[in-house]
Amino acid sequence: MAVIYEARHFILKTLDHPHVSRGDGGHIVIDPKVPVEDRSMLTPGQAIELVKLTMVGGEAMKTVLTRKGIPIGRINYQDNGNWRAELHVHLYGRALDAKLQPWGHALAFPPTREAFQREMGKLEPLRPDDIAELRAEIARLLDTDKYRSF
Repeated sequence: MAVIYEARHFILKTLDHPHVSRGDGGHIVIDPKVPVEDRSMLTPGQAIELVKLTMVGGEAMKTVLTRKGIPIGRINYQDNGNWRAELHVHLYGRALDAKLQPWGHALAFPPTREAFQREMGKLEPLRPDDIAELRAEIARLLDTDKYRSF
């Protein structure tokens, strides 16, 4: 796990065992610093920060990974809470030329954590240079008019 960006209430991070491989579009997660069950328990300030991070994180993923030759068609944002019953938001890149998670189809995951580890536990995570470029792109985006006055 590597921290990509740390805000006042949330951390944007990579996973050592992503749900979507780098080549299929990548996977990052937004975690609250203080665990909460779901978004209905956030303060207005926390809710605004979470939305801002999903926007900037997704935009950065699309820009950086596309520039690196992974043609991202869109980002899927998911707040499931299945394996861990507390708020966390997954950002899944959806590559147009994805192999395991084909473009235009719903993401498909094994039904249990154990099955996931067995069947998909060796997916390629984002690389250190991807993470560095995501950090730089997030910093750049946060300094734009769109996000500065958010």
